Amino acid sequence: MLGTRIGLPDCRPLLADPADLTLAFQPIVGLETGTIAGYEALARFPGSAGPDVWFVAAAEAGIAAELEALALHQALAAVPALPDDTFLTVNVSPHLLGTTPVQNALATRPDLHRVVVELTEHTPVDDLAALRRQTDALRARGALIALDDAGSGYSGLQQMAALRPQLVKLDRALVADADADPVRMALAEMVGEFAGRIDAWMLAEGVETAAELAAFAQLGVPLAQGWLLGRPAPTFAPLAPEVAQLVRAQVARARLTESVASLLRPVRQCAHGEDVVGVPPALLLGLHGEPAGLLLSDPRTAEVYTAPVSLRVHPSSDVHETLQRAMTRASAHRWEPVVCTDLTGHVLGILRVEDLIAAARKSR
Repeated sequence: MLGTRIGLPDCRPLLADPADLTLAFQPIVGLETGTIAGYEALARFPGSAGPDVWFVAAAEAGIAAELEALALHQALAAVPALPDDTFLTVNVSPHLLGTTPVQNALATRPDLHRVVVELTEHTPVDDLAALRRQTDALRARGALIALDDAGSGYSGLQQMAALRPQLVKLDRALVADADADPVRMALAEMVGEFAGRIDAWMLAEGVETAAELAAFAQLGVPLAQGWLLGRPAPTFAPLAPEVAQLVRAQVARARLTESVASLLRPVRQCAHGEDVVGVPPALLLGLHGEPAGLLLSDPRTAEVYTAPVSLRVHPSSDVHETLQRAMTRASAHRWEPVVCTDLTGHVLGILRVEDLIAAARKSR
């Protein structure tokens, strides 16, 4: 008898009344143009349990393929309503791609142009050759293939090499706080180079802060998705004007390769003596809004401390010159961020010495 574990929802009624499963569409933004390049179709279910819980429940009940097919059928039905020059990403577990329910759902739309089939499973695939044949058949019908969570492990790299996807979604673990972590940025750059070798586009998924957006714009990532850029909505919502402006500003800075403007990172600002919400770094402002100090944390001990602003520069300053000035500071302050201000003294952000070094090496 079919059943689910205690605590998991019973998803069998969804198959009897498919209208209970709805879709939300989250925008995918082209960073080069500051416009929406596509949308991801996300399943939404009754009650408070998230989609992951429902799909686990379906697997427990032995109807995982049927539930995925239902979501896939509804997503494909929305393709004709897509705005011009956009695509729709639909999620499929690789181990279910060859099942009859999923194949029947895909057959409802023989022409799969403007559809990106995203393989979303987080476990190794037993038969990569069979999966390659299935994805090749989808490509022959016009679909593009995307691979989720790239960089999350060796099996993910194996799948990239075997399937040659046209779209590679960077693992959220490498996106979160990447702006403050040189190791994450190095890994993201490595995945991006690998994707470029197989003619795939990289998408940074889960971008939630302006600093993360700046980091991936600087890295040259063509696509991004996340709450900063647009939350899931029941319709194909346009990009908010303020988001488009933010994206274009970050990309414009990234193009200024000879100046430090391309390396500028947002920073929290607060009045001197005011409680700082969140983790360092943060900029402490004086009575007239001038940069009065930096709130930093020791990378080895995580101890929070206050440091003076030892170097201020204009965004048009040369990368090499700024690096030289930073490295000639007193040894106690040599690796602290450089504050960037405009001509009026208004703080635009900070520059990390590690970023200055990397940019100087690239321009040699």
